[in-house]
Amino acid sequence: MPPSTAGLTDAILALAFIGDLSMGRSTDHSRRAACLAGWLARECGADLAAQNHARATALLRWSGCTANASGFAELLGDDVAAREAMMAQTLPPLSTQTQSLIVPLALIHCEVSGDIAATMGMPARVVDALRNVFERFDGKGMPGGHEGDAIPETVFFVNVASDLEILSHAHGRDTARAFVRSQSDAKYPARLVETALRHADHWFDELASGDLDTPTWQLAGHHRHADVPLSLLADVTELKLPWLAGFSRRTADLASRTAQCLALDTDTQAQLHAAALLHGIGRAALPNRLWETDGKLSADQWEKVRLVPYWSARAAKQIDGLRLTAELASYAYERLDGSGYFRGVAGPALSTPQRILAAAVAFEALLADRPWRRAHSFDEAAGVLSREAGDGKFDAEVVAAIVATAQGQTLRPRAAAPGTGSLLSPREIDVLRQISTGLSNKEAARALALSPSTVRTHVESIFRKLDCSTRAAATLKALTAGLL
Repeated sequence: MPPSTAGLTDAILALAFIGDLSMGRSTDHSRRAACLAGWLARECGADLAAQNHARATALLRWSGCTANASGFAELLGDDVAAREAMMAQTLPPLSTQTQSLIVPLALIHCEVSGDIAATMGMPARVVDALRNVFERFDGKGMPGGHEGDAIPETVFFVNVASDLEILSHAHGRDTARAFVRSQSDAKYPARLVETALRHADHWFDELASGDLDTPTWQLAGHHRHADVPLSLLADVTELKLPWLAGFSRRTADLASRTAQCLALDTDTQAQLHAAALLHGIGRAALPNRLWETDGKLSADQWEKVRLVPYWSARAAKQIDGLRLTAELASYAYERLDGSGYFRGVAGPALSTPQRILAAAVAFEALLADRPWRRAHSFDEAAGVLSREAGDGKFDAEVVAAIVATAQGQTLRPRAAAPGTGSLLSPREIDVLRQISTGLSNKEAARALALSPSTVRTHVESIFRKLDCSTRAAATLKALTAGLL
């Protein structure tokens, strides 16, 4: 079966969708900001390639925000709401100490978003802009404190556009314009501010009319036919919750192999594999503290959880190239007796692929550790799923096929990217596997019966060999290289 992939433009739009959810924004925010960034670049005399670089950077701007979600959750409580309020300038003033703790989170964001763009083969100007996207013209930005011409111009196109888009929605056009004016030669160069303010009203009207120029965008550039593995979208989403790393990959493998076991055609197998990789993108919309709640969820919390597959369905409506895949993905939590969500459909309304996806997600979840419980053994998980099939929640034939498939599978490590796996020693891979789940050096040392100083030495070596400086970036590179 060929790998599950998406066209480059569709992958960029999907990452924008995930990023908008993670930041508490409407799911068209990044597209709107990309329109503004492209228009501003054009009016400043940038050529077509530079306009498209600005659009791509605006769409990928929030792609690294899942990687630091756990840090924001620890710092501010609700990682989604806090970041939404921060960008809308409605968050109460932060203490000097808290502000200092945000700097390393910005580093994580910039490194990961840059790595995502590089992995997809985006132009160097886009990668460089993403690595510097929180810098300011006056040198008071982060994480590097660069200033003036040392910052790619694309960064300023995108930041002016994003601020105009967010603040006009939150506070109205006048407030948005006033803020941008106040940041002339501070957050962005004065010449960009003058151009933006001269055209702002016309641009706001264009956005309001819905008459956007998205069909003319050439985000893929010379790589318009390049494909991006859907596993990248799954990995980026799962960076939000370190204990979830690799879950969608495992589910995709089980679902497609179960379809093969049930003699479904290869197209259906491929469709299931792809849908399983996308089934969890809606988790990005919910705060980490909800996912890590110990004990029974309240009715209000459950209502939020029920939105996870809804967001997959919304992605199906907004990204043409992923329409069928995301639509199937949105059935991941339906149940045969109608007790599932978000649609609550039952019986004959659920196709065989939809039944396979739902059962595969449930089975893999049972086999995995979660913050509120330990993983079930294989026999325990099979027993739970079989009992629920007996109660009418799952298709008994599908459950039998899933258990048989899972029982017979040989777990083999995926082939590492050329030159990557051979860089790391077996012990470094052991350490990487531990820290990728969110364990501290001390916790990883305890799990591996090593000293914390030895683990720290291995972590430093991993960072050096993988050319990264944060655990989130190391985790993403390890997943895409097949090391985890």
